[in-house]
Amino acid sequence: MSASSESQAWPSLPLEAWSESCATLHMWTQIVGKIRIAQCPWTNHSWHVTLYVTARGLTTSPVPYGSSTFEIDFDFVDHQLIVQTSDGRAARMALEPQSTAAFYARLMDEMRKLGLDVQIHHKPNEVPDPIRFDEDQVHCAYDADYVNRFWRILVQADRVFKEFRGRFIGKCSPVHFFWGGPDLAVTRFSGRRAPEHPGGIPSLPDWITREAYSHEVSSCGFWPGGGAVPYPAFYSYAYPEPAGFAAAAARPGAAFYSNELREFILPYDAVRQADSPDRVLLEFLQTTYETAADLGRWDRGFLERDSSAKTSA
Repeated sequence: MSASSESQAWPSLPLEAWSESCATLHMWTQIVGKIRIAQCPWTNHSWHVTLYVTARGLTTSPVPYGSSTFEIDFDFVDHQLIVQTSDGRAARMALEPQSTAAFYARLMDEMRKLGLDVQIHHKPNEVPDPIRFDEDQVHCAYDADYVNRFWRILVQADRVFKEFRGRFIGKCSPVHFFWGGPDLAVTRFSGRRAPEHPGGIPSLPDWITREAYSHEVSSCGFWPGGGAVPYPAFYSYAYPEPAGFAAAAARPGAAFYSNELREFILPYDAVRQADSPDRVLLEFLQTTYETAADLGRWDRGFLERDSSAKTSA
């Protein structure tokens, strides 16, 4: 792959250039995610709430509605939100600058036209001072170029995360987009129960957090940035955090442990600017997982796929 095609695949995404659009998209994905929550049966660790990366954006995947199904797709190429039903009907609305209240009203109106009457909880999760979606006039920016860049990074991260996930044969989450963060994540499990999580995540009931972390995990993901890390970054953490985790060395050299977040951080630009972004990212994912698994005394021989095993039929 040429240098120019690499830069297109891994575009720059300075948070300060699209922070308002990022915050607005965060609210819009929460609305769509909560529609999925309202209709889907509970799945362990809240895996039923997530969105998934597609060749054009993000999707709920099929959502049950009575004896039929529907799905909602963010198209970040043509910048549309698309609702499709299993009886062949569809509705579209433009993704463009508009208040979150307007986005919410338009989406619910389009769904009702399709016979989809879904009620959701109106306040966002995992944000301080949440504003009801139907009253939110604050989050209204939409920069199509930067939203497209964000999605293109998700495409690359999703691809590499799936390669990393394939190395593990123990219990493991899908690669999925948690709109609470918002972040793309994949989580490995040791198989042992974990001590009760203390909770305390803003605007999220503690019982949800405790169920999500009911078992020992090593989790990694990509996040557009904010707060203590004001730039896009990859992360990796363990719960419970084993003794010595914070002092361990992670690769590549640009990776570091954040005492505030209690996780390893690899700035996205260190990946984007590397000669081989895939290799650098996989090195970060693998070394931080190995640190968590070794210090946590996971049974790695039982949980990991033999690298010499055949991978084609």
